[in-house]
Amino acid sequence: MTDENQFILPPFEPRNPLRTPLAVVAVLLGMALAGGFWMFLARGKANSVARIATQDLKASQAKTAALEAERAQLETEKAQLEAEKAQLDTVESELDSVKRELSKSAQAKEDEIAELKGISDKIQDKMKDEIAHGDIHLEQAGSRLRVVLADKVLFDPGEVQVCKRGEGVLTRVAEVLAGTPDQQIQVSGHTDRAPINGKLAAQYPTNWELSVARATNVVRFLAEKAKLPAQKLVASGQGEYQPIASNKSSAGRARNRRIEILLTPAPTPATKSRLRAAVAVKTGGKAATKQADKKTAKTKKSGKKSQSGKTHVSR
Repeated sequence: MTDENQFILPPFEPRNPLRTPLAVVAVLLGMALAGGFWMFLARGKANSVARIATQDLKASQAKTAALEAERAQLETEKAQLEAEKAQLDTVESELDSVKRELSKSAQAKEDEIAELKGISDKIQDKMKDEIAHGDIHLEQAGSRLRVVLADKVLFDPGEVQVCKRGEGVLTRVAEVLAGTPDQQIQVSGHTDRAPINGKLAAQYPTNWELSVARATNVVRFLAEKAKLPAQKLVASGQGEYQPIASNKSSAGRARNRRIEILLTPAPTPATKSRLRAAVAVKTGGKAATKQADKKTAKTKKSGKKSQSGKTHVSR
């Protein structure tokens, strides 16, 4: 009896129809609240993540901008350094060029001095007697050689034409000078301070004319008789204004009456080119200045005309 009752179901009790909807509503409300809270938390977390991402982005952008600025600065500095290096390379190249030019110039100067020393030795060898008597003496200073000849060696008293003895002396000098193609030859005449008198006074009223005439006749002899290149010869007269001794004594006046043959290195093609360039620049500058002056004068003239016209109208 007892065992059979174990399988008897309790009597069925119907559920309250009002309790079921309320439970469902409660469950749904709870779920809604839970979902809203979850969404609130998720939105807050998303906003926080977004703010952090924005901050990171701004920081990254700022860092990128700083790096770009630094890169630009480095590029500028690099360009400046490259420009400075190029400038230094140019200066170094120019210095090397100057050094080479100076070396060449120094060597050329040494060669010029050596050449003049050889010329001096040859003239001394050919003019032993005149040098021994003091009628000729030589002066070398660097690349300049001066051959000083007393007037009595070349001219008869009161004459301007080269005498026979003078022709012989000049011929021997020219024999040496003929072998010096790189030398410019300047012949200058000098006198004492005594006024010109006698028959020379009518033709040569001052010592200027006398000194020039004697230097010119020496140059003509060297070119026409001794056959030295005329383009290498220069004649000048210094008159009484470059004495080498006192004019108060007869010995001093005798020393002042002289012909000087000055040897100097002839201009090289490079020197001539530089001189032509300098002359061209100077001439161009003068031409530009003249043109500017003309333009200024024209502007001033135009302004005066305009002002005159306005005055006329106002009247």
